Amino acid sequence: MDTSMIKGLAIGAVSVVALSASGIVGYKTLVRPSYAEVLAVKDIKEKVRTPREECQDVPVQKRAAVEDRNRIAGTVIGGVLGGLVGSQIGRGGGNTVATIAGAAAGGYAGNSIQKDMQNKDVVSTVEHRCKTVFDVSEKIVGYDVSYRLDGKEDHVQLAYDPGNRIPVKDGKLVLEPPERAK
Repeated sequence: MDTSMIKGLAIGAVSVVALSASGIVGYKTLVRPSYAEVLAVKDIKEKVRTPREECQDVPVQKRAAVEDRNRIAGTVIGGVLGGLVGSQIGRGGGNTVATIAGAAAGGYAGNSIQKDMQNKDVVSTVEHRCKTVFDVSEKIVGYDVSYRLDGKEDHVQLAYDPGNRIPVKDGKLVLEPPERAK
């Protein structure tokens, strides 16, 4: 064989190998998937506590204000009544002793009765009372997505629900929401 023929065959063989390789690369580029298949989407949730004020009217009983703190009215009325009862007992000097003793016992009894009455004397009112309560709710903060790309399964977290497929560009997932993807 002639050297020019050998050179031609060598150049031809190299050209065929180069064209075949570029064809394979071009084919792989053409058959590269443009989407990854979504297998499952799971919500990522977060609990949110929202404060609010809750008010209600509550009936309240308070001890009434005491106008006669020393219970003078009860002591005087009891003393007068006790003195009248005591004056009905005995004659002469015994009558005076019985009247004084009756007045003293009546004064003490009147004071005690007024004290009990004052302790039981209450005033009913309604108070408006408020407190902070928390409502608990769940908020979706993202999505855990399982997908298949080129026969391999994997997962990724996204801020949006991708539906049933995720766009792929240059063999990589496009993770931006579709309206922002360029």
